[in-house]
Amino acid sequence: MDMQVRSVRVALVGNPNSGKTALFNALTGAHQKVANYAGVTVERKEGFIRNAGRTLSVLDLPGTYSLRARSPDEEVTRDAILGRLAGETPPDVIAAVADATNLRLVLRLILELKAVGRPMVLALNMYDIAQRTGLRIDLDRLEAELGVPIVTTVATRKRGIEELVAAVEAAAASAAPAVAGSWTPPDAEALRGKAAEAERIMKACVRPPERPDTLTGRVDSFLLHPVGGLVILSAVMFVMFQAVFAWATPAADGIEGLLTALGAMVAGAIPDGIWQSLIVDGLISGVGSVLVFLPQILILFLFIILLEDFGYMARAAFLLDRIMGVAGLHGRAFIPLLSSVACAIPGVMATRVIDNRRDRLTTILVAPLMTCSARIPVYTLIIAAFIPNQTVWGFANLQGLVMFGLYVAGVVSALSVAFVIRKLFWRSAVEPFMMEMPAYKMPDLKSVLFNLWLRARIFLERAGRIILPLMIVVWALSTFPYPPEGATAPAIEYSFAGMIGRALEPLFAPIGFNWQMVVALVPGMAAREVAVAALGTVYAVADAESATGVLATTLAAHWSLATGLAFLAWYIFAPQCVATLGVVRRETNSAKWMWVMIAYMFGLAYLAAFATYRVAVALGGG
Repeated sequence: MDMQVRSVRVALVGNPNSGKTALFNALTGAHQKVANYAGVTVERKEGFIRNAGRTLSVLDLPGTYSLRARSPDEEVTRDAILGRLAGETPPDVIAAVADATNLRLVLRLILELKAVGRPMVLALNMYDIAQRTGLRIDLDRLEAELGVPIVTTVATRKRGIEELVAAVEAAAASAAPAVAGSWTPPDAEALRGKAAEAERIMKACVRPPERPDTLTGRVDSFLLHPVGGLVILSAVMFVMFQAVFAWATPAADGIEGLLTALGAMVAGAIPDGIWQSLIVDGLISGVGSVLVFLPQILILFLFIILLEDFGYMARAAFLLDRIMGVAGLHGRAFIPLLSSVACAIPGVMATRVIDNRRDRLTTILVAPLMTCSARIPVYTLIIAAFIPNQTVWGFANLQGLVMFGLYVAGVVSALSVAFVIRKLFWRSAVEPFMMEMPAYKMPDLKSVLFNLWLRARIFLERAGRIILPLMIVVWALSTFPYPPEGATAPAIEYSFAGMIGRALEPLFAPIGFNWQMVVALVPGMAAREVAVAALGTVYAVADAESATGVLATTLAAHWSLATGLAFLAWYIFAPQCVATLGVVRRETNSAKWMWVMIAYMFGLAYLAAFATYRVAVALGGG
């Protein structure tokens, strides 16, 4: 009777990449909250469904292959199912989520979950793809073999959602009290037995297509070729970075035109003075110099989302596994490193999928070297200032080539540092990486657009939450105190910002940095792209006449080519992101590794900038 009035707790459990999170979103929509589990760094996602006057609480647990947990994510999933987490009660129902096109691995997990003794429902997700590829699943026999009700779902199109909720409620109504201490961790022999049983069920209930999908095999024979596959992957990356410049130019020009018009309108409406300086030179010039890079960032994410939805990212992981193995990285490190291309913070958090602690620490230490989206404004600005916008080889944009080279430099530096760490400090063998290729599928347009909007919103929120306040601080430091009477130098040289820059300039002079660049680096520690806004603010105050044009033109007039290239080299390595350092501190539960990262990344940044500047000067770029 009590079950009819209290809320039902449902735990979504499944292998990674089974569509579990998509199913969670389809079930709960906007009614969800994200936090961390008490005492651990693993993210906790909970959503709510209101159905027939009763609330269902849905917990999206981290992906796992077994309850014999070996990584932090898998430990949280196991403990959440067993009710061992502080402040957490065990779920009333376990909703196992399976990729219908790839049941082999999840069947063993389902057999392990049955031993927990909780009511369970199996959601066969991506069922439309299984049908389209001709895979034949005997649902009645599979249900009988497993002893759990089965519901077929297509999460991206919200098919089977109502049936799944009904099955969960029916299972909850028949739930028996859990027996404390009735579950024991499976040993190696028990796992082998469950794997053999899962294989038997697989052969009995799932038959391959009568007409096998030979197209996938033919495509994979090209995409997964040891040499040809790497050439294709390089070509895909090359096209991506060419598009970042070529496609984004009209939109970026449009945003820049709007910001210029807005600045002129505000300047005409507000008399000369401190308020006009704050709004035009501080806010519009500073924040606007970052907003113009939104089109480039969205184009980059469009490629990443499309490639992931097509199923190509798993192929890229397979191709790069050998290379990462040579560098001493585990195959699973590909996912955190790929995530770091978007942002190092989710990349560092994604290392939880790596079982071995040393492999995980190595990946955490090198993840920030991958070129994240926050570097795009810096790279784009310097490239536009110093690299001609011209075509080379008859088809390639030179600026796009340089951007591609910077991304390659990030990958090479991450692999090189990982190699050094494993050779000098942790001389242990890298565990083999096993994975199954997902089926190719067409991306869902609505999902792609939603993800793009999400990225745009995050970027704009970051601009409002971090960049805007910092630009007010930079403007204030660049404006006060006012120059004394009779002063002949630009006003900023008498300001607090000028004092700070001049004080630190001797430290950075050997790598070709002037004091304005030093001023930009300080607030740039909050977020890399803030340096661009800071440069816009500093140069707008220092030389208002030249700042009326494009910031890139201003920098080209004030910096040498050697200085610009040294600034790019600095940003390949420097840990200019306090938020990332904080996440490293949290994920490693130690300040030691955060300071190790700060020391080696700043050291590499200084050495790389020094070498780049000196070589460029020697070649006539000074």
